[in-house]
Amino acid sequence: MSYQETAHPVDLAKVCATARDLIAREASIYEQLRPRSQAMFANPAPGFYDQVPQHWMRDWPMPFPFAVAGASGSTLTDIDGNTLVDFCLGDTGAMFGHAPRPIVEALSKSGERGLTTMLPSGEVAEVGKLLTDRFGPFVFQIATTASDANRFAIRVARAVTGRNKILVFDGCYHGAVDETLVDLEDGQTVARKNLLGQVVDVTTTTVSIPFNDIDALKTALEAGDIAVVLAEPVMTNCGMILPDEGYLTALRDLTRAAGTLLHIDETHTISTGLGGYTAVHGLDPDIFVVGKPVGGGVPVAIWGMSQEVAKAMSDIRARMTGIGHSGIGTTLSGSTLQIACLRACLSEVMTAEAYATTNRHADRLEQGFTDAIRAAGLPWHVSRVGARLEIVFSAKPVRNAAEARAAAIDDIQHALHIGVLNQGYLVTPFHNMVLVAPTTTDEQVEGLLSAYENVLTRLVAQEGI
Repeated sequence: MSYQETAHPVDLAKVCATARDLIAREASIYEQLRPRSQAMFANPAPGFYDQVPQHWMRDWPMPFPFAVAGASGSTLTDIDGNTLVDFCLGDTGAMFGHAPRPIVEALSKSGERGLTTMLPSGEVAEVGKLLTDRFGPFVFQIATTASDANRFAIRVARAVTGRNKILVFDGCYHGAVDETLVDLEDGQTVARKNLLGQVVDVTTTTVSIPFNDIDALKTALEAGDIAVVLAEPVMTNCGMILPDEGYLTALRDLTRAAGTLLHIDETHTISTGLGGYTAVHGLDPDIFVVGKPVGGGVPVAIWGMSQEVAKAMSDIRARMTGIGHSGIGTTLSGSTLQIACLRACLSEVMTAEAYATTNRHADRLEQGFTDAIRAAGLPWHVSRVGARLEIVFSAKPVRNAAEARAAAIDDIQHALHIGVLNQGYLVTPFHNMVLVAPTTTDEQVEGLLSAYENVLTRLVAQEGI
């Protein structure tokens, strides 16, 4: 982490006004560069809602989405022929680069053997060993997305504890899991705004508390009705909120004392290093989840249970009568295709060498961003978890979602995004996160730093842009 102190702070109101001017200018440049994408989205056609396969693809901070023609390594090409260096990487889905050769080969071979059979493939034993070698002595199951993995794990946690409620941290995101789509307002857990079709009263299923607040955690657990705490070890969807020293130890100790399970979602924090934050920092969760990148970008997720949780699940299943639906699992989960890609990713893509490269590049980005922020006189800092970095609009680290929300400045965030995009660099939408792949080059890192410095200089220029 790098925390920024400035002797001569700039006027952020003026910076915001400059940002709005910059956005308008950059939007015009963006449109000029992409006539084919613009025509594609300007002319409604039958088929997809809003002409995109996921409606939120329209929410990127650009006038309209660009249509991708191809992606390889750390670059994207759009249908207008523009090439971009990708530091978004599918928001971690392509964390090891686009189309890694071992994954492409696994897809080809699996396709020739059949894609799904509802039965285990001959690679299951090898993949099981790879999973435990990499992530620890969990008992694993396969899902198609982290949303599913988290949903299934919550169901198991409730079954084995006999409790109904879960606890999450304000500002969390764990996929499309109803119980986790909550916020904390005036000390009360409420349904997140803008949810479509929400019918479950989340106050009966979920407790939300601030991250890094040990007293709030103690109070919530004292009620004795929390089955599981679901957490990212570093919060990554509300800015980047790092744990206070000793907080995760307290989280483990308090949950264990309360008979509550600890469920760690590493879908983003897998960027930390080999085995994720759990392995690097020696966490001891009861449930462990990784989604998006674990199969090299193919739709697959893993969820692991401790031996104790797995035994309790087996005891419950032994008492069941007949064959029934457990509410866990989908037909395409555990497919031959997924197992083949897991094997390729774990053995050839998600390697110690890959992490060494990404962390070396992230070291350079962290220092370069900090230097650019200092040179611009801005009261910001850089937060980081391994290969994942975020520019946070505050001088000091944010400790919870309330502080992260207070630090957010939409106009500046938008200006930074489109400003570097028009220079050939794609970063993650909706916040200022960048992610480094092992396929990223030194030249691409220096190019991104130069692009950021250019935008920051324009934002603070006394005479505008």
